[in-house]
Amino acid sequence: MPRRALIVIDVQNEYFTGNLPIEYPPVEQSLPNIVQAMKVARESGIPVVVVQHDTPEGTPIFAVGSDGWQLHPDIAALGADHVINKKRPSSFTGTDLAQWLADRQIDTLSIVGYMTQNCNASTIYEAAHMGFAVEHLSDATGAPSYENAAGRATAEEIHRVLNVVFHSNFGAVTTTREWADAVSAGRAIAKDNVYLSARRARESLGRASSV
Repeated sequence: MPRRALIVIDVQNEYFTGNLPIEYPPVEQSLPNIVQAMKVARESGIPVVVVQHDTPEGTPIFAVGSDGWQLHPDIAALGADHVINKKRPSSFTGTDLAQWLADRQIDTLSIVGYMTQNCNASTIYEAAHMGFAVEHLSDATGAPSYENAAGRATAEEIHRVLNVVFHSNFGAVTTTREWADAVSAGRAIAKDNVYLSARRARESLGRASSV
């Protein structure tokens, strides 16, 4: 049976009313799912870790003490078993998260929050390298669109592609409902692997080109 902890990453006002709005999935969908996951965790005895991102005063996003830095009220109201303030994308870097999890013999991290491609991805990769099983609740997470010198990607593209990559090797991608069912059953959620993910893609391309 998995020994889970729910990691609630950076559900701060910046993503709702600030300078870095989440676009896909819309926060009107993802926030209720985050709240639901926290309630399921609480009812199931799964510890909840709330992570908050800090930047220096005067910076355009997540400046400590600003409204954008504050946790969303729906998250703050639910409380947490442990609160972490971080300055880097990964929830592990410069924090006590690894030790806190080890002290409680946690072996599976269930990830919700923002952003899929940044703090979620960094935390997922580091957790996988440390030997944790990882679950990413795709409908309780989200991304913005990006444009820079390398090109442009929509929020939907970023979210979809990163979840495909996660599931291929780093952690199981699931929905809030599927995760709640697995929690109730005491069941792990399986990820895929690089070989099968790549083989399926080649086979799909082959079928498409033969039509």
